[in-house]
Amino acid sequence: MFVGEIMKNKGVGVIAVAPDQTMVEVLRLFRDNNIGFVVVRRSNGKYLGTLSERDCCNAVAEYGAEAAAKRVADIMNRNVATCSTQDLLPVAMGIMTQRRTRHVLVTDGGDVVGVVSIGDVVKHRLDEAQRTEQDLQDYICGTRYH
Repeated sequence: MFVGEIMKNKGVGVIAVAPDQTMVEVLRLFRDNNIGFVVVRRSNGKYLGTLSERDCCNAVAEYGAEAAAKRVADIMNRNVATCSTQDLLPVAMGIMTQRRTRHVLVTDGGDVVGVVSIGDVVKHRLDEAQRTEQDLQDYICGTRYH
């Protein structure tokens, strides 16, 4: 399966924040949207990096209580893992494994069109396993194979 197919199933788009927002503002956004990852963009739409829950934890470990007031630009990840909508899912999985990240930005023609998370991968693999199990049960029982 191509990453683009997963994007079609989950929907395209990303939640983005500005580099001058504070970490605590982003943490509230995480809470309110039940997410743990955002893209950091300038007002002109230029992609700058990402911010994850892990980045926020690292900021607290480094700056202590002062981390809450830190600007996103000061704590964001600039070395972001990406894949293309044309990549096969195992490619995205390999990137996640190699980079030890739970999120990969998905690009199409150089534009960021979405995010694939480890949760998306697990959901796809679980659905695939359930379909395979049902196909095997149908085969054994003779259902759908007349």
